[in-house]
Amino acid sequence: MKLHASGEDYLEAIFVIYREKGMVRSVDVARYMEVSKPSVCVAVNTLKEGGFLIMDEDHFLHLTEAGKAVAEKIYERHRFFAKELIEAGVDPKQAEIDACKMEHVISDQSFQKLKERKDKRELRYGTIL
Repeated sequence: MKLHASGEDYLEAIFVIYREKGMVRSVDVARYMEVSKPSVCVAVNTLKEGGFLIMDEDHFLHLTEAGKAVAEKIYERHRFFAKELIEAGVDPKQAEIDACKMEHVISDQSFQKLKERKDKRELRYGTIL
């Protein structure tokens, strides 16, 4: 199943909430993403059908291995772009908005090359604070 950007955003949100709270409910996702509970319900059902998450008998959401892999990839990209933009002088709120867009459109190859380039620069010059 091919995920759209919104599906990736939901997986990323579940991943982040789980890291913070150790559990995730649909209402947590709705609050985090600032969307309605019915919107979360539709997304959860789509992601369940795609094999990206499961809901247990207590209605807690759990990422499957496939869901976790996508969420980690999107989260890594988001953090990378947000940090780079902030370091470049972009307002943090705007950096978060732009990073959210960038994380979905860049190819795996381009992202890996950017990461490698940054890693090489940091090794050569040290991390610049």
